[in-house]
Amino acid sequence: MTRPCPGPLAVTSKPGWIPPPGGVDCHMHIFGPYDRYPLSPGRGYTPPEASIAMYRELLATLGLSRTVIVQPSIYGTDNAVTLDAVAALGRANARAVVVVDDSFDHAALGAMGERGACGVRFNAVSGNGTPLEQLEALGERLASLGWHLQLYAHDREMVALEPVLARLPCPVVIDHMGGVKLAEGGAANPGFKAMLRLLEKGAWAKLCGYRSSAAGAPYTDVADMARTMIAAAPDRCVWGTDWPHPSMWPPLQVPDDGVLLDRLADWAPSEAMRRAILIDNPVRLYGF
Repeated sequence: MTRPCPGPLAVTSKPGWIPPPGGVDCHMHIFGPYDRYPLSPGRGYTPPEASIAMYRELLATLGLSRTVIVQPSIYGTDNAVTLDAVAALGRANARAVVVVDDSFDHAALGAMGERGACGVRFNAVSGNGTPLEQLEALGERLASLGWHLQLYAHDREMVALEPVLARLPCPVVIDHMGGVKLAEGGAANPGFKAMLRLLEKGAWAKLCGYRSSAAGAPYTDVADMARTMIAAAPDRCVWGTDWPHPSMWPPLQVPDDGVLLDRLADWAPSEAMRRAILIDNPVRLYGF
């Protein structure tokens, strides 16, 4: 039996600053409608629907205009909801990171690329995805397409996977601050150190830090981790909301995305740094 989880907040606060025009939310998901996009029986949680219309309201509130839709684990390798969302939001403003396995041949991947896909996600945390044993085989295939490989893993897995990730021929994007928690050592955690070594060798990272926080909202305790990542790879860090914030079971709080964008302003205090993280870096990685 899968666990139900809360949906996003009904009201999102406006951030205390205005992002530059063309800003990109580099990590979000669409859930449903479930009568059209049925959930995978292998999923680990069951979220409320989170529609394109709801997400458009969020973008308007935050002052962002472009997005990267990440295939969620609740759909396994059926990427219909994610690719259809790209079409609905428009190829000029949206890209997709899909979930596949080694049964998807070059033609199948190319067809998804025509619809806006530019990366493949491995999710070792939520399950119902591609086995980590397929990292190298798929990495070769993604390199031939000019795609990237995105990884969401626990901190301990970052240590074990570091040599594999370092030799992949395609760009590597690390999700959710490398899966490192402040309560488990933060910047001193071996997983965080492994991620930093990968960043120094050319990997990318998503600055989405609320899951790393030990204190909860407003998540100020992850600032040192985020600033360390930006310093290690200022031209390869991007930012995402992770809307609608799945798997936030009580007593965890569903984040306010306006607060999350304010944290980015703390981590990247200069206009140039914010522009790099919200625009310049995503444009290069996702091909906007």
